[in-house]
Order: sequence, then C-alpha cells, then structure tokens
Amino acid sequence: MDPNFSESLNGFEYFDENPNFLADPMEDQYPPPSDTLLKYVSEILMEESNGDYKQSMFYDSLALRKTEEMLQQVITDSQNQSFSPDSMITNSWDASGSIESGYSADPQLGLPVDESMVKSMFSDAESALQFKKGVEEASKFLPNSDQWVINLDMERPERRGLVKEEMGLDQLRVKKNHEREIILDFEEVRSSKQFASNVEDGKITEMFDKVLLLDGECDPQTLLDSEIQAIRSTKNRGEKGKKKKKSQVVDFRTLLTHCAQAISTGDKTTALDFLLQIRKQSSPLGDAGQRLAHCFANALEARLQGSTGPMIQTYYNAITTSLKDTAADTLKAYRVYLSSSPFVTLMYFFSIRMILDVAKDAPVLHIVDFGILYGFQWPMFIQYISGRNDVPRKLRITGIELPQCGFRPAERIEETGRRLAEYCKRFNVPFEYKAIASQNWETIRIEDLDIRPNEVLAVNAGLRLKTLQDETGSEENCPRDAVLKLIRSMNPDVFIHAIVNGSFNAPFFISRFKEAVYHYSALFDMFDSTLPRDNEERIRFEREFYGREAMNVIACEEADRVERPETYRQWQVRMVRAGFKQKPIKPELVELFREKLKKWRYHKDFVVDENSKWLLQGWKGRTLYASSCWVPA
Repeated sequence: MDPNFSESLNGFEYFDENPNFLADPMEDQYPPPSDTLLKYVSEILMEESNGDYKQSMFYDSLALRKTEEMLQQVITDSQNQSFSPDSMITNSWDASGSIESGYSADPQLGLPVDESMVKSMFSDAESALQFKKGVEEASKFLPNSDQWVINLDMERPERRGLVKEEMGLDQLRVKKNHEREIILDFEEVRSSKQFASNVEDGKITEMFDKVLLLDGECDPQTLLDSEIQAIRSTKNRGEKGKKKKKSQVVDFRTLLTHCAQAISTGDKTTALDFLLQIRKQSSPLGDAGQRLAHCFANALEARLQGSTGPMIQTYYNAITTSLKDTAADTLKAYRVYLSSSPFVTLMYFFSIRMILDVAKDAPVLHIVDFGILYGFQWPMFIQYISGRNDVPRKLRITGIELPQCGFRPAERIEETGRRLAEYCKRFNVPFEYKAIASQNWETIRIEDLDIRPNEVLAVNAGLRLKTLQDETGSEENCPRDAVLKLIRSMNPDVFIHAIVNGSFNAPFFISRFKEAVYHYSALFDMFDSTLPRDNEERIRFEREFYGREAMNVIACEEADRVERPETYRQWQVRMVRAGFKQKPIKPELVELFREKLKKWRYHKDFVVDENSKWLLQGWKGRTLYASSCWVPA
C-alpha cells in the first residue's frame, strides 16, 4: 500500500517518442533475439502487473534483481550520460478526454528528454555487441524448453514508426531496415491479468459512491450503510453480552521497551528471550494490548535481523499474508475505518470549508494536492460544488504522488484522474487534471505546475509531508523545508496542512520507540472500542497500515525510514520560518464538528478541540491529528 501506506519505491526508466532505440545497426551480422527471450520478458512484465497479486517466483526475488542489474549495466555502459531515479513524469488531460504527456528532468537525470540522445544509444557496433552479450547472459536464466512462443506480426508501415504509450495500450513498435515494422503487442499477453484490476479501479461502482459521496444532508453516506450499521451494532451487542474474564495482566509496554533496549545494546540473547515472552502472550486477534504487542514484535524481530531498506519489505511480506491492493481493495478497509473514526472525514470537511471560503465565485479553482494517491477526498468536493452558484465555475486538480515501481510509474495517479473526471462528468463540473509522479517533491519546479493567472490557487497536503526527509546535516539540505518553500513560491490563496501529530521522529532509537508505543497504543485502543475483534477489515487495516508504519519506524534507519511525523507545534515553527502566517479557526466551526460527531454517533471518547489556531483531533485526551490553514505572510 501507500507511504501513508509505507510503500518502498525504486528508480525507473521510461522511454517515449523514439523510433529507433532498439534498432540494431549490425542486424545482418547478429540475428535478432529469440522468440523465447521475448516471451520471457513478457512473462516478467506479467508478473509485475499481476491482477490477482499473488506471490510469484519473481516476487521481490534477489535472483531477478541480479538479472535486472546485469541487463541494466549493459544498457548503462552504452550511454554517454548516467541515469538517475530523480525524475518526474507528468500527464494531464481535461474533461474532453484529450491527453498531454510531458517529461521534465535535469540534464543528468534518468528520463530521455532529448530524442537524439536516445537514438544514439544503440547506434554503433560496440552497443550491438554489448546488447548481444546481455541476451546471452539473460538466456542462462531461461527454462530448457520452447514452451513459450510469441507470434510476431510483421507488416510494412505507412509512416515512420514511433514508440508510443497510450492509455490502456502497451505496444512497442520497433522499426527495422526502414522498411518493415515488428509489433510486439504486450497488451495481448498481459490483458487477461490487467483487465480485472483496471476495470475495478476505473469504474465508479456503487461502493465508491457510498464511501466517497455525501447524502442529502451533506453527511457521509458510508455512515448510513446497512453493513456498517450491522458492524457497529455487533460491537455494541458484544460489549453488553460479554462477561469480562479475569486474566493475568501483561505489561506489554514494559516488555516491548526492555526488548528494544536489549536490541539497541546488541544483547541478542536477552532480546530473543523478551521476544519469546511477547510472542506467547500477544495475538493479532486479541485485545488492543495483544494486537499492539504482536505488531511491534514483528518490527523488533526485523530490526534484530539487522536488515534495512528493501530487505525489510521482503521480511515483512514473509511474516504476513500481505497482498498488493487496488483502489477498490483499499476502499473496503477505508470504509470500515471511516465508520470507526471521524479523523479523516473531519479533515476533509475542514479542507473543503477553507478552500471554498477563498474560492467563492472564482472562474477557475486550481487545487495542487501533494500526495493525492487515490483522490478519495475530492468526489465529495465535486458533488458539493455541483449546481451551486457561489462556487468556482471550473475545477483544475494537479495530483502529485510518488512513482510506482516498474514501467508505468504514473499509472495509479493517472487512474485517479480518470476516476475524478468521471465524477465531474456526472455532476457537470468542468474539469482538468494533471498528474505528476516525482520521487523527490522538492525538485518540482513552478513551471511544472502550470499555474495560470486569474485562477484561485489552493494547496492541499493531507498527512503526507511527514514522509519527507527532515534535516540531513543542515537546514539548507532539508527536503521538508524545501517543499514548504516551493509552496510559498507558488503564492497560494490558501494552504491547508493536515498532519499526524506524533513525536516519534527522534534520531535515537529508544526515544523514538517509546513515543511510537504511546501513539499506536491509542490507535489500537480506538479500534478495540469501536470495531469487533474478528472484523476482517479491522485486522487487515491494522496489519497493512499500522503494521507497515510501525515496521518502518522501528526497523529502518536513515533514508530508509520514511515515517517521520512531528507535532503540530514543530510544524508551526517550520511554517512560519517558510514565510506563512496562520489563519484563525472560528469557534463556531469547532462546535459544528462536535455536533457532527454526535449526529454521526461516534464514540464518546473522540475529542475535537482548537489550540494555537490548529484543529485538533484525538482519542481519550491524546492528540493524534491536527489541521491548519495558512496564507503567505
């Protein structure tokens, strides 16, 4: 799932608009690669985008990584300039369906910005020799049978071949001898596995509407869903009819802390003893304390192994039944989360209110969303502004997100744009969308955002700036401050910032671990008070969301640790230093949200308050989330 979902992303290379990048100048001397090799490559691509997402023989395989490195080295040796993952892909379209694709990169970055440079990649005899050598090396990993066959459809082109990537179409056209064209239609091979997930993500289903839209009274529909009501009533009946059994009280916090201290001092024997005690008493299906202990024990065990980076992800997949998720899969867990917690819903309502306050009667509203992911926030906004007179007449959204691994790094946020375009079409809202997939958000330029005059500009950052690296030696090299300065240079009419209020960003492991225990104890206790213990979506949410976050906080260090939340007071200092001033929160808005909690029948221990012009949300007195509104000073 996502960095909020804690995803691990690698670099990528993406080729476009190059008719000859695989052309072999010595094809008469060297025969083309065999059909078996081409089929083998196709199978690898199939495994990467497998619709059922089952673990395959290539899933996170070190052998496959070695093969990729070998082939990558062959390609890299033939280039005059080195490639880097610090790149950005942008795709945009409007409601009419027209599409623009743009690529922006530094001259030393990994995306081909100059067509002539890409054409020259395989333009000499040395390159051909290296490519042939790579083919021979890769052939060693092939099976000893010809069970894989690809029929190459050969035809004479009417025009010069271009390598294109279109929505829903993956065709690689390679021109050879300037007379014929070989079409390797990977879509034919992969469509059976990709089609199911793409249709599920792309179509606006009834579940999407129930979760993402509002009812006639501007309340979330998901709270009125019969299935959600059944879950809530099951929890209430279970509490009333269940007699509490007297059991031995286990102080999991103390055990976990002692185990963490033993690991930090290198005492593996003692650490393993504590882990054994924790494992005996903890359970992913138990009460809040047992679930927390189980989750943190996994993370401590991973740290004890001494692995970091990608190996942590491999280890985590090995000890859980984790599967990759589509937007619809995530939506199922998201629906149950919304029914048990008002945090996200109130954050969305707060941002909508702040944006519309500055965008009344605007000809165009341009929203730049840092960390848009699936865009779950915006369908209710689109629904709300439809048919009203005092709202913007056109909506533009620029979605910024981390790239996916593989050959289609912007696929997820492009799918988000198509989904939002469907909602705008349904509600008759003129719409334009631009997707930006960037590994390093601080390298995004103002020109990439296409900010236009006479439009109201709103910037939204919902819970995602916590994944940016903080000070790395000096304030000048801090990506977190660099992104804030980028937003300030955009001169937005309003900047809505929502954060996870956590203090487990300390460089010292023990201090970070103790704070993480306190923070996640509140979250697990919240679920234990609002959802049945055997609810599948609760189990999945705790494993896939909280489990991955805790794994990253505890088991990873330095650049591999991406979960770096700060308190709202720390963020306030950063924001003022970046050149923003805070807008006050009206007391009647806070009171309105408190009334909403009662109307929506959330648990009485949820807290909504205001402090230092921040809207605070918490559980049993502990502040977990905070939202604020800023303008340029």
